[in-house]
Amino acid sequence: MNKDNKSQGRPRSLISHQAILKATLELLAEVGYERMSIEAIAQNAKVGKSTIYRRYKGKEELVADAIESIREEVVIPDTGNFWGDIDALIENAAKITFNPLGRQAVATIIGSASSNSEFARIYAEKYLQPRREAFAVVIKRAKIRNEIRVDLDANFVFDVMSGMMLYGLIFPPTSESWEEYVRRAVEAVIS
Repeated sequence: MNKDNKSQGRPRSLISHQAILKATLELLAEVGYERMSIEAIAQNAKVGKSTIYRRYKGKEELVADAIESIREEVVIPDTGNFWGDIDALIENAAKITFNPLGRQAVATIIGSASSNSEFARIYAEKYLQPRREAFAVVIKRAKIRNEIRVDLDANFVFDVMSGMMLYGLIFPPTSESWEEYVRRAVEAVIS
């Protein structure tokens, strides 16, 4: 019987976790990061605050996790050539970003990170760094295949590509697609 109770507890825990993430995203959209509270999240998710604090140290960590729950896993493309990999990364970023929830997530990340250093630290450590490391693998393979300069700084290329993606999202290019715009920025850094 004890075994059955454990089996029944796990799905409920997963359901609670999903309710917490959903409530967090809804409140982000409704009132924004600064005005939302753990108490309001708990109330909307129909869980106790202690249920949230068992999973998260604070609002910053919870919000970062909620945002990432709607984004896709880090994918390391391997098309066999550098530009195929870059195009796959850009295409994946477009799929994640160009929908209402994706745009809201980007706006929340930018707004929250610029006004809350703890959120910025947590988001960079838990979510940005794995993407940076995945991108470094793409650069390393391209160097091995002699497709790019061996002294090319993977972090710099990642930063330029990410910056152009954000800039192009806020101020869409008029003479080319977003994907072409970002690719052209990478080409300028690579050459």
